[in-house]
Amino acid sequence: MSIIELYNIFKQYPTICTDSRNIISNSLFFSLKGEKFNGNKFAKKAIQKGSKYAIIDEKEYESKNCILVNDVKETLQKLATIHREHLNIPIIGVTGTNGKTTTKELINIVLSTQYNCFCTKGNLNNQIGLPLSILSITDKHEIAIIEMGASEIEEIKTLSEIAKPNTGIITNIGRAHLEGFRSFKGVITAKTELYKFIQNTDGLLFVNSEDKLLLKESKGIKQISYGSDEKSDYKAILTSKFPFLYLTKNNTIIKSKLIGNFQFDNILAACVIGDYYNVSLENMKNAIEGYTPKNNRTEIVTTESNDIILDAYNANPSSMESMISSFSELEKVSKLCILGEMRELGEHSEKEHQLLVKIMSELKIETIFIGEEFCKILDKNSYKNTLEFMKNKGEYNLKNRTILIKGSRGIKLEELIKYL
Repeated sequence: MSIIELYNIFKQYPTICTDSRNIISNSLFFSLKGEKFNGNKFAKKAIQKGSKYAIIDEKEYESKNCILVNDVKETLQKLATIHREHLNIPIIGVTGTNGKTTTKELINIVLSTQYNCFCTKGNLNNQIGLPLSILSITDKHEIAIIEMGASEIEEIKTLSEIAKPNTGIITNIGRAHLEGFRSFKGVITAKTELYKFIQNTDGLLFVNSEDKLLLKESKGIKQISYGSDEKSDYKAILTSKFPFLYLTKNNTIIKSKLIGNFQFDNILAACVIGDYYNVSLENMKNAIEGYTPKNNRTEIVTTESNDIILDAYNANPSSMESMISSFSELEKVSKLCILGEMRELGEHSEKEHQLLVKIMSELKIETIFIGEEFCKILDKNSYKNTLEFMKNKGEYNLKNRTILIKGSRGIKLEELIKYL
């Protein structure tokens, strides 16, 4: 079956399922493979549970209503590429080391005040998640924000060729996924693949004017700059450390519930993009002031005993330093940090964890370290996992504290909340 024929079937049955446990009636089941599973084995079950067709790539699992292809993942990507070509709406591509999901959410709430807006859900930003996102866009949507994640070089290139963004933004470039990128130079190469796509398709970039690296990499590409620099096309300043955002346009102050000075860039990015797409200043202000972070991303959690900043969705050296710097400047007494190890750093892991321990020592903030990487370099105040820490929590004062909890998702630091 050709990809065009499959696309015609998709138009009749435009719901995609990839998990046989959660089948939607009259959907298309894509039998994807992973390290520990083979979706082909569940194709027949998916059809029995309501899928109209199952797309498979192993002939031995072929049965009624199965469509055999060479590669299911590749077919999913090709289908999304064709669907994108049929969508007559602007798409905004968002990537970056830190802040891309928060920025994506802020752009979404701003644009949604005036448009029927599609936005990448959760972390569906990889070579499977992004095609699924594109295939979820319907004729009713007027604009889309597509997040792009990467853990290796040429991944953003592939995602850009599928999503074909008209405009794009890199929030920043920092030290993350070094195991896959091998070096910081590799991170730069990977992230700026979005810039190259935008340049080659005569699109438009939104560039942080205070980020020298982004300015250098975007030189010569059509862009709108934003920042507190006087030369910025879209200007604002940070008026307090909560942060409040002061927009020079119409002398407007926007009050945010987001914690951390670094959120200034995320908020301002949403404002400049909103302005480009003709969202009113009043709508931008109302949207951002009403936004409350969730899903373990700088959530404010108040328990009977403590005030907690929960930022346990992910962590890398750059995001750790930014969050800790902002936390250190908070005018609070009795502060405590609970930090989880940073994953996917490869041969750079020990060095980066040593640097983090040094930073905390210099800041003189009481810190509890969780994860085997910390245990390798620390004798005190370090625990292999959250369970081991909980067994020893009596050694610490965990009442009436302002606590920052931050670490990689695999450490599951959010589990500590019920004990704090």
